Amino acid sequence: MPSLTIPWPVPPMTAVTGDLPEDADRWGLELKWDGVRVIASVTDTGVRAVGRRAAEVTGRYPELGGLADLVQGRDAVLDGEIVAFEEGRPSFERLQRRMHVARPDPRLIREVPVRYVVFDVLHLDGRSLLNTPYARRRALLDGLELAATGPVEAPPYLHAADAGQVKELVAYTWDEGLEGIVAKRLDSPYRPGRRVDFWRKVKNFPTQEVVVCGWKPGRGRREGGVGSLLLGVHDGKGRLRFAGHVGTGFTDRALDEMYELLWPLRRPTSPFDDPVPREHTRDAQWVEPRLVGEVAYSMWTRDGRLRAPSWRGLRDDKDPLEVVHE
Repeated sequence: MPSLTIPWPVPPMTAVTGDLPEDADRWGLELKWDGVRVIASVTDTGVRAVGRRAAEVTGRYPELGGLADLVQGRDAVLDGEIVAFEEGRPSFERLQRRMHVARPDPRLIREVPVRYVVFDVLHLDGRSLLNTPYARRRALLDGLELAATGPVEAPPYLHAADAGQVKELVAYTWDEGLEGIVAKRLDSPYRPGRRVDFWRKVKNFPTQEVVVCGWKPGRGRREGGVGSLLLGVHDGKGRLRFAGHVGTGFTDRALDEMYELLWPLRRPTSPFDDPVPREHTRDAQWVEPRLVGEVAYSMWTRDGRLRAPSWRGLRDDKDPLEVVHE
């Protein structure tokens, strides 16, 4: 285990969903990477990495081993995301092929390479940086000179001096079909495990984490398998509320894998804390609420349902109890 002055593993700090800050000169802007969060420790004994739920992911992403050569002679704890790219853009769908495989074989690594996109440094050469302002931490990260190509990179952030620069960056994310940006206050510290308002996710399209609570049987070519998933989110009091169902955005392969995951989780009763409309209970197969996924959607309805949701993939890096209405 690394010898650190801060606890290991370090739970990542997370952002709230919000709007672009008006006082842009006090904020740094980064691209929002459509991947999975990973904290990596690099010491003279090697590399260790954990996901959001403190599970070891070093073997899942062997590409992280390259950090040992890039940070030679220094100890560091880094924060970033594992990202799979397709045609130069982050692809969460493509990443699905890697993020659930504990020990990928060489063929899968070649077919679906991933990159560790680093955006923060929390500990460096025996010194904790948790109380160091974000802008200074980014300067120290730049000093590590992580590779701009290959399996590791540390892209620069934008210190937006005026509204015009912000608009240009936002327009770029829309033109490239990216998920959005993250605004981080330049003077902000790092608070492990907390969701803070001095980091803001500004999304180009709404997404929502959901708890899979059951499925409806498929029809036609989906007969004998999953037709749609019944979804839930927790309210402010921790109660699991019905949030609708999703039947689009799946590949046949994803549906087959989902069926295999859900079958052992079957239960006789609904896991929801509120009644489910009768049209959704008919033929429903309930499951223990242990799996977390993510959907894109158009809006929330007045009765608390997701309108036009589309499945994006499973999130085994998220705890079901953390899933709340964003």
